[in-house]
Parts: sequence; C-alpha cells; structure tokens
Amino acid sequence: MDKLNNMQVFCRIVELGTFAAVAREMNLSAMMISKYVAQLEESLGVALLNRTTRQISLTEAGEIYYHRSKQLLDDFRELDESTSQLGRKVRGVLKISVPIDFGGLFMVPAIEAYQREYPDVKILMTLHNSRVNLSEGSFDLSILVTDTLDLGVVARKIAETRLCVYASPEYIATHGKPERIEELSEHRCLHYMDTPHRDYWIFRTGEQETKIKTQWHFASNNGRALCQAAALGMGITQAPEFSVANYLAQDKLVEVLQEFRIPSLAIYAIYLHRRFLPAKLTTFVDFLVGYFSENSLSGQVRRV
Repeated sequence: MDKLNNMQVFCRIVELGTFAAVAREMNLSAMMISKYVAQLEESLGVALLNRTTRQISLTEAGEIYYHRSKQLLDDFRELDESTSQLGRKVRGVLKISVPIDFGGLFMVPAIEAYQREYPDVKILMTLHNSRVNLSEGSFDLSILVTDTLDLGVVARKIAETRLCVYASPEYIATHGKPERIEELSEHRCLHYMDTPHRDYWIFRTGEQETKIKTQWHFASNNGRALCQAAALGMGITQAPEFSVANYLAQDKLVEVLQEFRIPSLAIYAIYLHRRFLPAKLTTFVDFLVGYFSENSLSGQVRRV
C-alpha cells in the first residue's frame, strides 16, 4: 500500500477513533490497519499516534500531519472531480444557504436564469437568516448580506444594497417624523440583533461617520420580523431596501431621514477555499456576479 493510501487509513483512524472501526469500514483486519500506520510512521521517522488499551490520541507531530494530510486528500478528491468534469456537461446538486427576504425576491429569478444555461445542475436552496458553518459540509455556498466577513472563506461580491430608515405612516402620525438623526434617541426604535453594532446606528454626513445610540423597544435577529413590526407602527427600523420593497409598494412604510446616508451593505457569495472547485459552484458564482451587474437590486425593487 502506497503512502497516499496509508495517509487515508491514518486520517480515518483519527476520525473514527479506533483501528477496529476503520478495519470494518475498509473490510480489512485490524492487524493490517495497524501495519499500514506503522509503515507510515516508519517512513516519517516519527510517532503519529499515542496508543493505549483504552484510547488513541494524536502526538504533536500527528496533529500537524493529520490536518495537512486531510487538506491534501481533499485536494486530490477535488482534482479528480474537476478533471472528470472536463468535456462533460456541468451537473450535480448545489446546496446553497440564502437570507429569507433576499432569496424569495432575487435568488429565484437568478436561479431560473442560471438553470436555463445549465439545466443539469440541481439547486437546493435553504432560506434562513443565520450564518452557516460551511466547513460542516451541509452547504456548498452561502449568500450573506453583511459588512463583516469571517476568516478562512472566499467572498465574492455579487451586489450591494442601500440601508435606509423606515417608519409607518401611523407611527409618524402618532410620534412625529424625525428630521435629524439626533432625534432618533427620542423615538421607539427596532433593532437587528445579528450585527456587531446593534446598540447604535451608523450614518454618514459627507466624509464623517456618525454613530447614533438609539433606544430599542423591540429587537430580533430576523429582518422580516422587524419590517413587519415597523409596518404595524411599533417603531422605526433600519433595513436593506429589498427587505421593505413590498411594504413600500403597499404604502405601509415610508422612508425617513433620506438626506442622511447610511453605509451600503455588500452581498457576498461565500464558499470555502479549495485548490480545485467543482464546476457547478464556479459557474453559479460567476453567473451571479454577471446577473446582478445587469439586474441591479434597486431596479428590481422598483418593479416589485
């Protein structure tokens, strides 16, 4: 058995926890599995595993070797997949995570256009507003509307959206309309929780950035809930314009403080860094970049 296969055996021992479990999985004897690990350690000149009668643990060298081996094996698998796709149609199942409002309004038309060009790619879209851990393998791609990015991922900007301040006509009739951002401290505000600056709102006048601390009366990690609360007259909220498109069209919300700019939010396609990426992923991300450059969010919002 060559070193690459020995490496695979070693990684599975780390992941399954016992020689016996790996032996069952590979339909080999535990003695043979032990022999392959011994060959690997002998070729490296260092112990990779601490073995006792009760458990197996990694040595310091084993810890390093496991993570590097895991990456190398993943690269080999991706290389095989990407090479086998050459000369073939792009196909497969692409699993994506998308924010609820953005997915319903904008991603479905984009997917429809993509699948006209790539009909053999099936797309499984899950809608929710929580960040997903792509390393767990449940999703190939995540769409994020954010001003902060996690480390260790590839982020391609596909669009951006205006962030604005909204209130219902009923709220304005009862509490008045703020004319200056400083007046927000006197109003009932609705806060989005899943942001590093949830206790204040950011505005920009010229080149100067101003942080306004507001008094929140209702908070949620769901933008749709905040927009509905604002439409019911519960307070004033900050929201991406695509989240309020239907409320604006029905005159349930109006924009306030229009003369004060708020930093735009970027919309990213997020995926893990890999040396070799499947064509179903690269073609989809490339398509989104082109699609949203030709179909701006603001233009689509106006058509809602």
